[in-house]
This record gives sequence, C-alpha cells and structure tokens, in this order.
Amino acid sequence: MPKVGQAYLDARRKQIVDAARTRFTSHGFAGTSMADIVTESGLSTGSIYRYFTSKDEIVIAVCEEGTEAFPTALTVEAVNDFLEHVRALARDKGHARLVAQIYAEAALSPTLAAIVAQQLAAMRAAVAELIPDRCPNDVEQITEAFVTICSGYSQQLAVRGDLDPAPFTRALMAILQG
Repeated sequence: MPKVGQAYLDARRKQIVDAARTRFTSHGFAGTSMADIVTESGLSTGSIYRYFTSKDEIVIAVCEEGTEAFPTALTVEAVNDFLEHVRALARDKGHARLVAQIYAEAALSPTLAAIVAQQLAAMRAAVAELIPDRCPNDVEQITEAFVTICSGYSQQLAVRGDLDPAPFTRALMAILQG
C-alpha cells in the first residue's frame, strides 16, 4: 500500500474541520453528530476517526482555526473595514453564529475556554500594538473595551442578523480617542 504524504493528511484533516464548521454553523454543536460530519465531509467514518477521536476534538480544531483579520491601524476606515469583514463573514458563512456557539460551549469546557481566552488575549495584544504612546493602564482599559465591543458586534450579528457597523465603529473610535 503506498504511503500518503503530509500534504494529503493535512488536506483530509482540513476537509473534516471544514465539514464540521459548516454543520456546526447550520445545526449547532448539539445538533451535529459524528455521522453528520461524515456525511458532510464525504469521507468514511474510519477516516474521520483517524484524525479525531471525538466530536469534542473536532470542536476544538474548529475553534483553533478561528482567527479574524484584525485592523492594521486604528483609523475610522480600518476599524470600519474590519467590522465590515466580520459582517461579511456573518452574512456569507454564518461565522457569528459559530462564534456564539463557541463562546457558549467555552463556558462549560475548560479546554475550549483556554483556547478562547488565548484568542482574546491575542486580539488585545494586537490592539495594544496599534495604540500610540499611552500609559499602560489606559492601554489595558482601551484594549479590553475594544475587544469587548468587537465581540459584542459579532454576537449581535448572530442574534439580530445583518447590522450596520457604523455605530460600533463610532463607539470604538470614541474609546480610542478617550
């Protein structure tokens, strides 16, 4: 039997994670079984279990891939573009619904909570790098508020549907300007 390369193995793993993400987005974690992931991926049950021993491992893999394109500057245009990107992901891929489920599950799963906490810390650090010279206490407060409003916007998209990011952009700029 020929050996398969790492690229093939990585592609199958990604195929499984993508199938799970699609299913989780439309049916939730509780409403998705391993059989659903098998069907969505087009792979065999054995193939799925070669990469993951449980649905919980797949949930973690989906969460670990969850990074956002963060603004490269803290200008009105860059912040609005970032929120428009979040909006497009919510509208086109159901990303906000998925994030809402991840946050809810993280409240019950210490492993998932640690991953989410690490991602939120990375977001705060990314914002802190873009803030001009300010006292460290101000930077900490600004980054906390910035990330909280961005997360809140995502949650609002999950529940309320398509929302104009303009009021959220204004709120974020008000925080940044002190």
